[in-house]
Amino acid sequence: MGFFAGRVTCLRFKVNGPAPRQFDDEHLARLSDHQAGRQRIASADGVETGWTAGEHILDTDFGFEKNIINDTLNFELRVDTEKLPGDLLRAYIAVELKALSKDNPSGFASARQKREAKEIARQRLEQEAKDGRYRKRKCVPVLWDRQTNEVLFGATSLTQVDRLTSLFEQTFGHELECVTAGRRAYQLAELHSLTRSVDDAAPSAFVPNASPDIAWIADDSSRDFIGNEFLLWLWYYTDIESDTLKLLDGSEVTLMLARTLNLECPRGQTGHETITHEGPTRLPEARRAIQSGKLPRKVGLTLVRNSDQYELTLHAETLGVGGAKLPPPDEGADARGKLDDRANQLRELTQTLDLLYDAFGQKRFSGAWQAELEGMQKWLKRGERNAA
Repeated sequence: MGFFAGRVTCLRFKVNGPAPRQFDDEHLARLSDHQAGRQRIASADGVETGWTAGEHILDTDFGFEKNIINDTLNFELRVDTEKLPGDLLRAYIAVELKALSKDNPSGFASARQKREAKEIARQRLEQEAKDGRYRKRKCVPVLWDRQTNEVLFGATSLTQVDRLTSLFEQTFGHELECVTAGRRAYQLAELHSLTRSVDDAAPSAFVPNASPDIAWIADDSSRDFIGNEFLLWLWYYTDIESDTLKLLDGSEVTLMLARTLNLECPRGQTGHETITHEGPTRLPEARRAIQSGKLPRKVGLTLVRNSDQYELTLHAETLGVGGAKLPPPDEGADARGKLDDRANQLRELTQTLDLLYDAFGQKRFSGAWQAELEGMQKWLKRGERNAA
């Protein structure tokens, strides 16, 4: 069910409100009050949203055993979209038009008959749609973790975010804030009194004549370009320094960039490249791409921390996680114990990513960044392993 089986894909959201003391009947009742199919929240485009309990697309039976696991509340956002098939509408119009114009002396339909045919055809299709035959339903898992007071949303695209945040606020009375790269950098910088440096941050010039603007960042104040710099720094660090990094909590993480790499020109001029390979950053075409000024937008990572291994794809600007493979549960645990273990593994994954991002942030927003940046510039200029 949702985050408790298979690979994990998610965006992270901060709940702007106090964390619940515990999840209880009240939370389940609120989900039930806004369940899919009961109190539909329709947008202007006719899309309807509601919550489901997670076992299947029609499941609205919320309960403790199923939806409250190890200080998490688990449910799903169902999005119902009504889309009338255009080919069938055109066919109905043709049938109606033929019937209306069959006795016309000219052999052609009049403008009035064309309008009438379209209206009859649409009414016919809308009548058929009342039984739901043209409705598409999609569920996206949602997990609210009481310990971190964060919500995980099972997507990496921002397409459904507005629907999630709107329905969540109507249900629980709290706003959600998507924790993108810039926002997470600011939150972590607060721990080190470096928030002013985040406010003042501008895109780094890794190559000569680098653009001060990044095409895919619509709002410069978001500081989401920090995520692109983070992925490039991981590439640099593992290529020059080590594949093991000391973290703030005293633990170590071993990392490898693997499987996939997506690069794009920040000026929007030379397009983007997607490289799939066991070690994509070792390929010459990947090296040439960053030497030309392209920045990573998505990269595959293998992380090992506290003897647990995670495989995932990390998206730069949103820090969204794609297709994460978590360590297997304890084989000796019962079914409930395996669910509890899975919740802990989700927390460990997000904590590991935060600690890794924080290790970058401590360099990026301190006086050490200028020396680090110069090392990266030399590394890119020479294009040779261990050149800096």
